[in-house]
Amino acid sequence: MQATGTPAQIAPKDGLSYVRGSTDIPLSTATVGQFLRETARRFADRPAVVFREQRIRWSWKAFAEEVDILASGFTALGIGKGDRVGIWSPNRIEWLLTQFATARIGAILVNINPAYRLAELEFALNKVGCKAIVAAERFKSSMYLDMLGELAPELATQTPGDLRIARLPDLRIVIRLGDTEAPGMHCLSEVIELGRETLDTAKLDAIAASLSPHDPINIQFTSGTTGSPKGATLTHSNVVNNARFIAMAMRLSEHDSLCIPVPLYHCFGMVLAVLACVSVGANMVFPGEAFDPAATLAAVAEEQCTALHGVPTMFIAELDHPGFDTFDLSHLRTGIMAGSPCPIETMKRVVSKMHLSEITIAYGMTETSPVSFQSSTTDPLDRRTTTVGRVQPHLEVKVVDAAGNIVPVGEIGELCTKGYSVMRGYWNDDARTRESVVDGWMHTGDLAVIDADGYCNIVGRLKDMLIRGGENIYPREIEEFLFRHPKIQSVQVFGVPDPKYGEEVCAWIVLRSGEQMTADDVQAFCHGQIAHYKVPKTIRFVDELPMTVTGKIQKFVMRERMIEELKLAVGKTA
Repeated sequence: MQATGTPAQIAPKDGLSYVRGSTDIPLSTATVGQFLRETARRFADRPAVVFREQRIRWSWKAFAEEVDILASGFTALGIGKGDRVGIWSPNRIEWLLTQFATARIGAILVNINPAYRLAELEFALNKVGCKAIVAAERFKSSMYLDMLGELAPELATQTPGDLRIARLPDLRIVIRLGDTEAPGMHCLSEVIELGRETLDTAKLDAIAASLSPHDPINIQFTSGTTGSPKGATLTHSNVVNNARFIAMAMRLSEHDSLCIPVPLYHCFGMVLAVLACVSVGANMVFPGEAFDPAATLAAVAEEQCTALHGVPTMFIAELDHPGFDTFDLSHLRTGIMAGSPCPIETMKRVVSKMHLSEITIAYGMTETSPVSFQSSTTDPLDRRTTTVGRVQPHLEVKVVDAAGNIVPVGEIGELCTKGYSVMRGYWNDDARTRESVVDGWMHTGDLAVIDADGYCNIVGRLKDMLIRGGENIYPREIEEFLFRHPKIQSVQVFGVPDPKYGEEVCAWIVLRSGEQMTADDVQAFCHGQIAHYKVPKTIRFVDELPMTVTGKIQKFVMRERMIEELKLAVGKTA
């Protein structure tokens, strides 16, 4: 990262695609716990969090007190600095409490995707060695406790807090949400009561004082082109500072209320929403456990929200809701649209119909905490509808060719980011860390163009990835799973345009000689084993796959053929 005081270079110089953010505002050295406590001190009685489904409304003071109680409970169970604690739940107050309670005592929060199924859950818990997991009973069709029971049948006969599980050797503690008893598990209500009984704020303060802003505090899984997910490891400094600059770009303050329909397990919910609100004391409003357009619109109207986050598909669903005109959205001002390429026409509709005159676009990746580019509320509308804005403070970004040379302004290359926001690395995976972070530069795998004014446009992906409704999907992971089926000889997975989700998963499959299979068979094989959004929607059985003369698979040929066969339209995006 450039030294403090180095002049910003928001616009490229000398005709090269390199930009450098402002350093006028110093980086914070606060830990996540200190971050929250300072906000609670400054805005004690102001509204902090609303969970409408759970009928919870807390001030900043009340929220910070509840965090300390849970942190004390975790400590009493033997959870401490460096221990990995998984959270497997939809958007609920318990998720938020766990996020900050772990940070308070230096434990590392591990975000488990609510859509994960058996194989994914087992891999994630073992990859990072989770000592504990906090889990909801269920979410939609996912029966979390049943899945845990399938992976850990020992729960039925073992003592809560002292588990010995063959398939999950590091897991010692399972905490279920609610107050219903379950074999081998603690109830979260019991842990909270234990925390209330043992609460010693001075002890928690002493633990907090021993923490460094550069300690790892969060692991978020991002799938890889080599198949297995990678645990991007983020520090207090990574997420605290990214949240501060995100809030500044939105002009967010303690007088704002942000509606948060995006999932907490993702950087969008955890950093761009929650921590951004904490940075300024803004109110966090959660419409429900999962996105619902009517619930989101109702929350905005009834809570008089001034800001709204979402991926493009969420905004589209809200705009197209049959009762859209019945909701009063007049208090809205700002927010963020991010998570996948933003259709230009959608941005225009959001500005004109939802009163979001100051909405911003953000771009980044989990490994950069996540935002590296963001438009500002004062950028011209054409810039906010056709680009992802300009470089964030204290970051450097360059666009390079295959040889690593910075390309001229206006030319396409791979986007690379350097600075405070770059992750510590992939948990327990030095080899893949070295592949991605070279001399401090995070190679994003995204193809970008930076113009003469420093505005960036993402034009494609170097990595073999598709984005469905804001979910990053890496085809290799799905391919490796499908290869397990004894009838499948080879398979290629790729994305095709979809008007609702941006992209959908498509698979071309070559069966072994003499075998027969249907698309329903393939989808049934996936059901319950991989997340629903990874299951191929369109499946074609073919005799051979298109290849170059050197044997390289040509996915672009498959994609073009499917676009033609299905008569799909390729939308224009920023």
